[in-house]
Amino acid sequence: MKAFDCVLTLVLPQSLEEEVVDDLLRHPEWASGFTITQVEGKGSGVRLRGASEEVRGRARRVRLQAVMNAEDARALVAHLRTGLAKSQIAYWIVPMIEFGRFV
Repeated sequence: MKAFDCVLTLVLPQSLEEEVVDDLLRHPEWASGFTITQVEGKGSGVRLRGASEEVRGRARRVRLQAVMNAEDARALVAHLRTGLAKSQIAYWIVPMIEFGRFV
């Protein structure tokens, strides 16, 4: 079993949620589990769509986080970049100190 040594965070437009989740479910060897939350984003790379986002000044997004192996995280990002270029997805990979479960 590969060591879980990082957290991959993807922030993507809501319209891509099902496509990205379906892709992750097809590749459990990269990310066997993940968490999804609804978030809002503001920044120079964020395109606002629709009147409500323009008025509020921020965009509705989905944040997907997965505890995983760093090598697999980089492979997953490369895979998504190939299929979803110019799709307004932001990502970051950070080291993880410890992972466990209360069972």
